[in-house]
Amino acid sequence: MRAILFGGGLSLLISLLGTRYAIRFFTRQGFGQPIRDDGPTTHHIKRGTPTMGGIVIILATVIGYFAAKVITGTAPTASALLLLFLLVGLGAVGFMDDFLKVSRQHSTGLRGRAKVVGQTVVGLVFGVLALSPALEDERGWRPASDHISFIRDYERFALPTVVVMLLFWVIVTGTSNAVNLADGLDGLATGASILVFAAYTLVNIWQNSQSCALEAGPKCYEVRDPLDLAVVAAAITGACFGFLWWNASPAQIILGDTGSLSLGGAMAGFAIMTRTELLLLVIGGLFVVITLSVMIQVSVFKISRASGLFRSIFKVQPGYRVFRMTPLHHHFEMLGWEQVTIVIRFWIVTGLAVATGLGIFYAEWVAGIG
Repeated sequence: MRAILFGGGLSLLISLLGTRYAIRFFTRQGFGQPIRDDGPTTHHIKRGTPTMGGIVIILATVIGYFAAKVITGTAPTASALLLLFLLVGLGAVGFMDDFLKVSRQHSTGLRGRAKVVGQTVVGLVFGVLALSPALEDERGWRPASDHISFIRDYERFALPTVVVMLLFWVIVTGTSNAVNLADGLDGLATGASILVFAAYTLVNIWQNSQSCALEAGPKCYEVRDPLDLAVVAAAITGACFGFLWWNASPAQIILGDTGSLSLGGAMAGFAIMTRTELLLLVIGGLFVVITLSVMIQVSVFKISRASGLFRSIFKVQPGYRVFRMTPLHHHFEMLGWEQVTIVIRFWIVTGLAVATGLGIFYAEWVAGIG
């Protein structure tokens, strides 16, 4: 438990102080954020704001985690190292995207296909290692399993390895892109991520206290290294807290794809390794809704242009848009909501989603034990 406190506290301190220096460094280097010309006009004042702030979160998390391990005299575990691999690997993909944007001073970086290839490589390497027999512990537990899961594995639904790898790819790429889509207003993605990672800190602590390694039972958790995963979750939470000091409106630094892809990848890693893959849809409900808004907008726009039958049934014009602009937070901007109002209300929605997810998680245990 001391490692959790050290990891979270040190990461917060490193991020809080390090972001200040990162702002100065990125400003001197001219690493300013390009802004979409077709976006809300209120965003134009952000042009030139230092970006790639996710680098600070990644470094603070990694340093905070390993410092906590040194202080407590414990060795890193396979699960934690795999989680950090996802964080750093997807952060590297995001960094390439951000660097191309600032070097070209254009809002487009990596092509969509190139970004997906990068996410795929990182996700598949993670999946292969997480399922590798070489990473089994003395109980035969691996960091990930070949079962589909909600709060724990469904033992009747063992999947072929190819299907499991495809599922991991969908979770990793989907979640990282979802957080990326949410990163459009000052502090929105960072604040929402804090709540999600704080939730996984609690989930991992609970799973550790009810682990099958301590006492076998019908509702114990067969999760490898839950306590060390809690250290990583606390470190990411602390790093995001420190960064939010500077990222809150008006942001002095922007998270960038470096941060959003890495945070989304870490969420996916926690869902896979804590056996809560489907529960992530509840805990990360805000990111799900934001992603759905984009999917609905694009789908309806294309179908309404291509299908006369669709237009006649729904009485819409070709190129109809359900929302004024997507992702969803931009729709509310176009309605005249202040950015700070949108961010705070979306944080509240995230809090409700997290509370619902944790409630379901605990209720399942109570119902099973009682």
